[in-house]
Amino acid sequence: MIEHAILLSAGQGSRLLPLTAERPKCMIDFSGKSLIAWQIEMLARGGFKRIDIVTGFMTDMLDEHLAAIEIPGVEIKTFYNPFFKVADNLGSCWIVRHRMQGDFVILNGDTLVSEEIVAKVQEGALAPDGKPWPITVTVDVKADGYDSDDMKVEREADGRLVHIGKTLTAAQSNAESIGFLAFRGEGVDLFRETVRKVMRTPEGVQHWYLKVIDWIAPTMQVGTVSIEGLGWGEVDFLNDIEVATKLTDSWV
Repeated sequence: MIEHAILLSAGQGSRLLPLTAERPKCMIDFSGKSLIAWQIEMLARGGFKRIDIVTGFMTDMLDEHLAAIEIPGVEIKTFYNPFFKVADNLGSCWIVRHRMQGDFVILNGDTLVSEEIVAKVQEGALAPDGKPWPITVTVDVKADGYDSDDMKVEREADGRLVHIGKTLTAAQSNAESIGFLAFRGEGVDLFRETVRKVMRTPEGVQHWYLKVIDWIAPTMQVGTVSIEGLGWGEVDFLNDIEVATKLTDSWV
């Protein structure tokens, strides 16, 4: 079982203004708890003992909020990303690269996931050789296709990830990433070292960390696990608030 999680929660969430004018997106309230409190609770229920959170916008407010969250047996640490205004989330991964030792997961700071999804990620998926995929991308499937803002995925029948990105064509796209990834065994070093190398390039700060996953995909080390039919929600736009609230209402 994986016990270490990294939450990427540095952004403001400007597309959610005015809700995020004076608080980070991850502190928006859903059914009586903040988004990040729900994330921590679901991860804790799923066996995670160490949760590292990369902060940025209004970090002092978030630090204070997190200090009030106490779950027995769960250690919560924060790491400030001073480049959050100018770097994409690959920069947040770079900030905590030294924490990427042993198996871990990454969860986007704007994604609400159910206890069942956390269990699915813990269970993982097997590659054709019968071993767990070194890197596993959690995906959902939409019957009505994918829009321009979806993080689209092309995958093979055996679960292997071929490509991931927002610019994939409709013909390529047969799933979408929910922003929840697991790294096991050799996948840990592979991801950490690729992050380090890419951040040493002039364009590094402009990349999503999932761009790194797309670059790693040809090594045949990246698989997928489907959570089709299970409850999750991405909070990017104001019209996502109502849908996400219905989800968290069902968890209360």
